[in-house]
Amino acid sequence: MGEKRTTSGWEVTVVDLDSKLRPVAEALLTEGEELRGVCVATQVGVFKGRQVLLGVTDGRLLVQSMNRKLEPVGDAISLPPERIADASAEGAGGGWVNIGLAIMHAAAVTLKVRTTDGEKLKLTMMRGSGMFGKLGGGDTQRHGVEAVAAWFTEHARS
Repeated sequence: MGEKRTTSGWEVTVVDLDSKLRPVAEALLTEGEELRGVCVATQVGVFKGRQVLLGVTDGRLLVQSMNRKLEPVGDAISLPPERIADASAEGAGGGWVNIGLAIMHAAAVTLKVRTTDGEKLKLTMMRGSGMFGKLGGGDTQRHGVEAVAAWFTEHARS
């Protein structure tokens, strides 16, 4: 499942995110759809906080609630560009053009999405790089966050 490392007397289990997240995301794909990346985010609500998988395809973002064992819980949310009414990322404002840049320039970023049916998602992601990158998800997390940033840049509205 994961590898155990001892750091300053603490035992830390590093989970291989790709082997946990990719099968869950691939099960949500439609025929011919390709998975560009996966990462973990924290979804914050009024009285709740939970871990979610973010899957990125050419045409949509997938948001799937996960339990502590990184197993799917409930139904996934499918977000094609036309279903997103507004999106912003830490100080990037409502312009989609700036979201990709904001996501890539922070160690952690909060992405806020409002759908056309009024649903609001507040998702916080770590980039998985830097000194604690491996503990923050490593390459899988970093590539997934890069895929989210690229998706918003590609589908930017002027």
